[in-house]
Amino acid sequence: MIILALESSAVAASAAICKDGQIISEAFLNIGLTHSQTLLPLAQNALSAANLNISDVDIFAVSYGPGSFTGIRIGVAAAKGMALANNKPCYGISTLEAMAWTASDTDALICPVMDARCMQVYTALFENKGERTERITEDDAIKIDELSGILREQNRPILLLGDGAEKYYKPLRDNGLNVTLASASIRQQHANGTALAAWTRYKNGIAPIDSEKLVPCYLRLSQAERERQNKEKGE
Repeated sequence: MIILALESSAVAASAAICKDGQIISEAFLNIGLTHSQTLLPLAQNALSAANLNISDVDIFAVSYGPGSFTGIRIGVAAAKGMALANNKPCYGISTLEAMAWTASDTDALICPVMDARCMQVYTALFENKGERTERITEDDAIKIDELSGILREQNRPILLLGDGAEKYYKPLRDNGLNVTLASASIRQQHANGTALAAWTRYKNGIAPIDSEKLVPCYLRLSQAERERQNKEKGE
């Protein structure tokens, strides 16, 4: 079983190949270019490094949100396009869950934190159970003060990762929480986590979906939509 996974929900972009539960190739870039320029070449690089062709892929997977609205749309569109062209199914994976899979060797509570601006974060809680990474809370967009309160209730060491981890590490630590910043090698979003989450779904008998059913999961309205709603309320 070969899975090609894509990640473009934040600044970094990557593609990874998972074969029967093992990551055999990954291509990663964090150089500021737009994902529309880098994502498909990264996918081709990951395939070439693994000596595979796109026709060898059985399932396509993508981190479908939360995160950058533009980045998510690019990733979902790329996965849908490749899957449709090759008549293969897809998995849409939570960006937060994918990040948790990259920290599968920690005993701490795993807390992905993505900067959602306006002092909000996209976040959820996960923990490792043997070889499994299990979800504790659902994905949400919340204020950093609310996250602080949720973490305080856990009363255990906490590993922060994600593109908002470094920004909010010190405020959370200064608030008395037992937080650790994940190493730079896993702090950013990586497609290998997306691939491992997709493999686990397949192994557990959760069927992938047809490409036309794959849609982004933004968690909240875009700024333009929020401004339009506020304008309509004012009128």
